[in-house]
Amino acid sequence: MEKKIGNYRWVVVALLFFATTISYLDRQVIALLKPTLEKEFNWDESDYSNLVMAFQAAYAIGLVLSGGIIDKIGTKLGYLVAVAWWSAAGVLTALATSTFGFGVYRSLLGLGEGGNFPAAIKSVAEWFPKKERALATGIFNSGANIGAVVAPLMVPWILAVYGWQVAFIITGGVGFIWIIFWVISYQKPSEHKSLTPEELAHIQSDAEIDDSGEKPVKWLQLFGIRQTWAFVFGKMLTDPIWWFFLYWLPSYFASTFQLDLKKPSLELIIVYTATTIGSIGGGYISGFLIKKGWPVFRARKVAMLSFALAVMPIMLAQYCSNIWQAVVLISVAAAAHQAWSANIFTTASDMFPKKAVSSVVGIGGMAGSIGGILFPWMVGYILDTYKTSGNITAGYNIIFVICGFAYLLAWGMMHLFAPKMEKVDI
Repeated sequence: MEKKIGNYRWVVVALLFFATTISYLDRQVIALLKPTLEKEFNWDESDYSNLVMAFQAAYAIGLVLSGGIIDKIGTKLGYLVAVAWWSAAGVLTALATSTFGFGVYRSLLGLGEGGNFPAAIKSVAEWFPKKERALATGIFNSGANIGAVVAPLMVPWILAVYGWQVAFIITGGVGFIWIIFWVISYQKPSEHKSLTPEELAHIQSDAEIDDSGEKPVKWLQLFGIRQTWAFVFGKMLTDPIWWFFLYWLPSYFASTFQLDLKKPSLELIIVYTATTIGSIGGGYISGFLIKKGWPVFRARKVAMLSFALAVMPIMLAQYCSNIWQAVVLISVAAAAHQAWSANIFTTASDMFPKKAVSSVVGIGGMAGSIGGILFPWMVGYILDTYKTSGNITAGYNIIFVICGFAYLLAWGMMHLFAPKMEKVDI
């Protein structure tokens, strides 16, 4: 049946996957260069936290601006502009000569990367029926993990041979190659010449009318809708945990278990590889339940509750006596986060018409970034406090307890605002 209807929509997913991979590769570089840059620029944990917060603040602004812009100018042009912007910012980071300079370039990077998920989720809404959206989202979202896997392999080698400036130039420049393939390959389904009539019918098989040509909804209007707040709280309470995994895990392994970050790190590769399995598997599970006849809202809610529970064992990391015990616990938690992420993104297209999807994802992403601003500040304060007393590991243990409860709280808030995830009529 799949051969009869065609498979071009999965080519679109591949494009989204590589864009997300590049995005997270550019983000992860600074975490792996942290020990080197700390020595060169005399950073403490609070200085590094401020750089993370600068990125997050700009990322929040970028999400809000890009969500509305992409709904107005379309997915193809909107995605192109976003990738070109953040790739240029990544390359220019090599010019930084001070902590303030790093803050400026990380802010520019965040502003551009704010366009990735609004554009990608809108692309999935345009190209997939609901029963396939979570799997498609899980596949492209796994690019976040692949980027985090590639970085520990690439960056230490580039650092050793060429220095930290070249690491930023190479990773930032990859995005310009992606743009070529995007321009050649992407169009809306109704306009794409490579699409068979059968595949187009499959894509449009949902009852929802294709409203992509209609005037987009003003994003301020969306704040009066309770489903928006369900998505907002789901993102705000859980996105910061993922930022912690990205920006502090290398440092945690280095300070607690003396991992050498100047060499490729098998431990980090295993953690981020596990998140790839979680992302794709999480998308598959809810889609499988829907195909079995479950209502969409129930399939998403049950799947997300199971992922929230799977994060909780990370609180046991404080009892780990060797690095591999910690790797197992953190791998499960990080994989569960990405499974959660694949599904929460899909709830936006479940509850909102296509003309509002990018704006809703932008608003929710902004909320996640606000949490991502506050949480790094708290992480930096906790770690500096315990580092002064000579027990930084105790600081990480407190943070792991917060991580363990965050997803259950987020699930409860989503259930409160959208018990059955009813479709919004705008």
